[in-house]
Amino acid sequence: MESSYAIGWGTLALINAGLAQSKNESGLVWFFISLLLGPIATFMIVVWVKFPKTSD
Repeated sequence: MESSYAIGWGTLALINAGLAQSKNESGLVWFFISLLLGPIATFMIVVWVKFPKTSD
């Protein structure tokens, strides 16, 4: 049972890394943050990390 939690936590960290890269942030940094914080890191990426402004 405990191994399923570790698999889920690791999968969430990979998803967060991809989400961070889509917002032009470091995927590796967010991967490690996600290993520590889990769902809180997901919230941080979604709410606080913004797309960079492009000049038109």
